[in-house]
Amino acid sequence: MGDHSAAAAKLPIPGKRNVLITSALPYVNNVPHLGNIIGCVLSADVFARYCRMRGYNTLYICGTDEYGTATETKALEEGCSPKEICDKYHAIHKEKLWDNNWLVENTMQQLYCDTCTKFLADRLVEGNCPTPGCNYDSARGDQCEKCGKLLNPTELLDPKCKVCRNTPRIRDTDHLFLELPLLKDKLEEYVSRMSVAGGWSQNAIQSTYAWLREGLKQRCITRDLKWGVPVPLDKFKDKVFYVWFDAPIGYVSITSCHTPEWEKWWKNPEDVELYQFMGKDNVPFHTVIFPSTLLGTGENWTMMKTISVTEYLNYEAGKFSKSKGVGVFGNDVKDTNIPVEVWRYYLLTNRPEVSDTLFTWSDLQAKLNSELLSNLGNFVNRVLSFIAKDPASGYGSVVPDALGADSHSLTKALGDKVGIYVEQYIEAMEKVKLKQGLKIAMSISGEGNAYLQESQFWKLYKEDRPSCSVVMKTSMGLVYLLACLLEPFMPSFTLEVLKQLNLPLEAQISFSDVKGDVERAKRPWEFIPAHHRIGTPSPLFKELKDEEVEFYREKFAGSQADRLVKAEAEAKKITDKLTETKISDGKTAKKDKTKKSATAKPKVSAPADTEISISRLDIRVGLITKAQKHPDADSLYVEEIDVGEPQPRTVVSGLVKYIPLEEMQNRKVCVLCNLKPAAMRGIKSQAMVLAASNSDHTKVELVEPPQGAVIGERVTFPGIEGLPDDVLNPKKKVWETLQVDLHSDKDLVACYKDLPLTTSAGVCKVSSIADGSIR
Repeated sequence: MGDHSAAAAKLPIPGKRNVLITSALPYVNNVPHLGNIIGCVLSADVFARYCRMRGYNTLYICGTDEYGTATETKALEEGCSPKEICDKYHAIHKEKLWDNNWLVENTMQQLYCDTCTKFLADRLVEGNCPTPGCNYDSARGDQCEKCGKLLNPTELLDPKCKVCRNTPRIRDTDHLFLELPLLKDKLEEYVSRMSVAGGWSQNAIQSTYAWLREGLKQRCITRDLKWGVPVPLDKFKDKVFYVWFDAPIGYVSITSCHTPEWEKWWKNPEDVELYQFMGKDNVPFHTVIFPSTLLGTGENWTMMKTISVTEYLNYEAGKFSKSKGVGVFGNDVKDTNIPVEVWRYYLLTNRPEVSDTLFTWSDLQAKLNSELLSNLGNFVNRVLSFIAKDPASGYGSVVPDALGADSHSLTKALGDKVGIYVEQYIEAMEKVKLKQGLKIAMSISGEGNAYLQESQFWKLYKEDRPSCSVVMKTSMGLVYLLACLLEPFMPSFTLEVLKQLNLPLEAQISFSDVKGDVERAKRPWEFIPAHHRIGTPSPLFKELKDEEVEFYREKFAGSQADRLVKAEAEAKKITDKLTETKISDGKTAKKDKTKKSATAKPKVSAPADTEISISRLDIRVGLITKAQKHPDADSLYVEEIDVGEPQPRTVVSGLVKYIPLEEMQNRKVCVLCNLKPAAMRGIKSQAMVLAASNSDHTKVELVEPPQGAVIGERVTFPGIEGLPDDVLNPKKKVWETLQVDLHSDKDLVACYKDLPLTTSAGVCKVSSIADGSIR
């Protein structure tokens, strides 16, 4: 939690850029689900890390709504209980508002449950939403989750008490109200000025103006509850403040735990910029109610400059719901073996910035396998492992010098491109467009991969060592740059890359305007000094397989309650099994055992070389990195194909008549890698690209792996195990025998008999030839 002494406290520094960040305080009624996490704490954490990287003086405030559970952020957390503090600050706020006549007493009608003998809190009432056209049947007393409308419990149609399911009745009760109508002018002036200056997100502007258009009404700020912050007035001593009046004040009170000089952050609009993060259902509280409360005290508060709002993240087929327990929750993440940086990456690349987005397990799998593993992880690992190779075939782990990098045209062009990307990254992040910032950083990794391919560094190593050194030192710089740009998004990835680079954490680029780091990005070959010795490279990401995805989809199906029932049923099954085994006496147990071992004997199979099984073929996902016409044959192409090995393979294919040259560039294909190499018109073909043809051979199409398939992964057939032959023996006609059963089916799926050619991202297909023959 850090040291809370005054010495450790961070205060605004006049003349520097001081950024104060809050994220909506997660309720403690359940562990936050991924939708809550992306909406508040994760987005704010990314922005806070970015601000620190830029050298801004940054304070990020987060806690939980009453009874703090440790929210995983580098936030400042309470050093004292929220209760004492909220009490104290409420009193102060209320006093100011009361003196300025912004609070009034009024009688209102509230739902009372005779069975539970109490007035019902908004969230303890459920009914049909009264908004025309919505009809949601589980709307809460304060807000409808479906249409987002704020409600009063008495407006619900067919209300029910959530505790006993009886219908409550309406009773009069006295409450305190915040006079929003009187604050209207001040508020509208603030909203119109700040929404422009702070670049508020579109959804925040829309819902705020919708509130203002409807006309501001008195807002009740007290409740008939036992639990909460008591109202410091005799007449209201059995009432408490409404959470949305007091929760935002929690931001101030948590800051005061960090430093007694909290006013330097919260009453310092000249020096401090306030950024607030939340989900779309919290917008009005931060753009209307909280600002009104602050304006009403008549004091010089630091008002919110920028609000960043996410829409909903939906789960597989429906909504994430904390109250219903549907979806993946923070603690579930720990129960998967998917690393935390993969979760962060997936949520941020899917951040619902302008419309709701969907969490699906297969999308998580595709993004991990194709973006993190094949693009980012592949680039970093390729560069570091080549540097780490022993001096006969690499650089013996020592970074070479890049003499003449300035005049190496490919490298210079890359530097200019990267410089532009870094400027765009900063522009996006300054506007809190986090998803865009992440996308731009990942594009730099894509540029790195293309640069490696185009430079053909493995050839240069043998033929032009100085140029190879330029390419490798530049690529090392890109690895380092990526580690820095991605730190806000995936801090644990950055730590691991810096460890493999053998660089201290402090070495990270700060990108502060003072140091001119942005300018340096154009010269990535200068980032890492020559003769620096790197650490040990190892793969950064692990492929997520279909069966794992299936397992998680199954495991997290239904609600948390359903899962509990399922887990208990499983446990009971196991206990019953154990009891059964114990009861059966020794003899029968023994007899079963012998019987079992007899049946467990392997089926006598013919020697492997006579049994022709599809598992003997080594079919892999390849990427054509370059294709050109064969110099001595009109009908043949010559392709360089990356099949996940250190060097690409040269492949000759007779496809000129069927597929135009531009369609052969940079695309994923299925490659049979263990045919015996054969010379075709003077060029040795080291593999074969699979293609389907129609019955009269007038049309030929490539068999295509899905977009997310990983380069170099083996194409498999469901239910068939076995290692491929090193090289297929041409005399045994293995390929010829199996080829007859390879075809595209009526749904255009490439199959062997009825088994689809399968990759980690799904099945391989052809574009239009149904029932074609594949060869």
